[in-house]
Amino acid sequence: MTAMTMIEPMNLLGNSTEAAEKIFWWQKKSVYQIYPKSFLDTTGSGTGDLRGVIQKLDYIKSLGVGAIWLTPIYVSPMVDNGYDIADYTAIDPRFGTLEDFDELIAEAKARGIKIVMDLVYNHTSDKHPWFLESKSSRDNPKADWYIWRDGEKNSAPTNWRAIFGGSAWQWCEERQQFYLHTFATAQPDLNWENPDVRRALYDAANFWIKRGVGGFRIDAIVYIKKPAEFVDGVADSDGTCSVHNMTANTPGILDFLREFKREVFDGHDIFTVAEANSVKPEELPDWVGERGVFNMLFEFSHVNVMFPHGEVWHYAELFKLSDFKQALTASQVATRESWYPIYFENHDKPRSVNIFFPHGSDKILAAKALAMILFTLRGTPFIYQGEELGFANAAFKSIDDYDDISSRGQYDIARADGLSDKQAMRFVHKFSRDNARTPMQWNSSANAGFTTGKPWLPVHDDFKTCNAESEARDKNSVLNFYRTLSAFRNGSDVLIRGEYEELYHDNEELFIFTRTLGDKKIITAVNFTTHDVSLPAKIFDGARKIFGNYSDEKNYFRATEAMIYEL
Repeated sequence: MTAMTMIEPMNLLGNSTEAAEKIFWWQKKSVYQIYPKSFLDTTGSGTGDLRGVIQKLDYIKSLGVGAIWLTPIYVSPMVDNGYDIADYTAIDPRFGTLEDFDELIAEAKARGIKIVMDLVYNHTSDKHPWFLESKSSRDNPKADWYIWRDGEKNSAPTNWRAIFGGSAWQWCEERQQFYLHTFATAQPDLNWENPDVRRALYDAANFWIKRGVGGFRIDAIVYIKKPAEFVDGVADSDGTCSVHNMTANTPGILDFLREFKREVFDGHDIFTVAEANSVKPEELPDWVGERGVFNMLFEFSHVNVMFPHGEVWHYAELFKLSDFKQALTASQVATRESWYPIYFENHDKPRSVNIFFPHGSDKILAAKALAMILFTLRGTPFIYQGEELGFANAAFKSIDDYDDISSRGQYDIARADGLSDKQAMRFVHKFSRDNARTPMQWNSSANAGFTTGKPWLPVHDDFKTCNAESEARDKNSVLNFYRTLSAFRNGSDVLIRGEYEELYHDNEELFIFTRTLGDKKIITAVNFTTHDVSLPAKIFDGARKIFGNYSDEKNYFRATEAMIYEL
């Protein structure tokens, strides 16, 4: 046994205000995110589809969720796996039909589950009819539906670098102008200053509300407002600057979003959660809650603590646990008068067991430890497909094996920045979005039961042991741990309504916090190290242990150990 560390407690927060009395359906249960392309293929095409989601609704129900968030299933050329939309009100045939979607809504409703759609409103596909018309001339009816600027063909209007790499400007021969694309070249940015654009987007969202959806996740919303003047930014070593630094969260964006709320969200029994990777915790009250525009907001501070220099290829192998805790606590404090979406994984992030615990940590213990945090923080837990099975990152051999446009672009930037192929691939292995997009592992048969054809992305090589069927039979599996924790959280007023308080903030080994409602208290404690750590017994005086990721109990915390106690 390694030497153990004694720690002393500290109250970081002090008292918070009473939790709001009114509780909505989307606060009472968790949300399960599905990446339909990788969930279940019922046709042998190698790509998942809506009928596959329908087929697995009972599995999803077993996790105690109240909503399913679908990443985009609209008509798309799939340059960015559906986030390049060519028709906002039609289902892409590779996923099914509108009739399939209506059946999904009905079957999910019969199980007490609502369907949440993904809205991608910063940009469209360059194959969208709106863009095809806009680029055709400078005087057509949709000429200013996108963001166009004059310039010399070989000299972009500014030095902005797109998020997926390369210039954020693309030359268009038809108009003899550049158009702006925050992401891929095939994803031109919409011009939100044009009221006709906004009306068309609101109409599309209302189309889905009329079909019975239970809410929306809104993608990349912080980029919709552009600055009044387009100027060069402070250049990096390659002479460019990130478009994010120049356009994210531009003043005036909330005016657009308040109109969006009035025209679409108000008056409907839905919830909204927006992706906002530049909104600071102290700004959250303007974005969520009584005076905000959304019910919840995904912000990125806790999942970006390993990027101290901004560029994802210059990541910190070891980050301070106190920074991770501070990020979570700041968001908990900022939303105590509103609500928070709790997450560690999504379709754009790597698998959490590879990120938040040091190398050599037991992956099953780590998955269960993160689950305990996920279900006991204040807010709505978001589970990403496979997270409940303890999925780990994949590691394809070559950059050519990766489908993710972002990984390929960032690999090229990293190489240009002086990293070797081995160094750049190390980054890709750790952070590629394809880590979250490998096919769902249903059983130990060929292709993990995902498809009878060739899967669009390789199945992880651990599917023989890490799959839903085998974990369902194992009472000690990650899957059954999730099911038990979810049921506990759904039935606990303390976890739904209780106040949050972090303890031992400066400690770099343990994350400990409490949830309190009246005279009831729940304590969550996690050891983020690979060694033993002691803890004063008084912290658990009079408490009863109700969950742990070890089967037995010691008077100290073992490596990657996590426990939940109840007073």
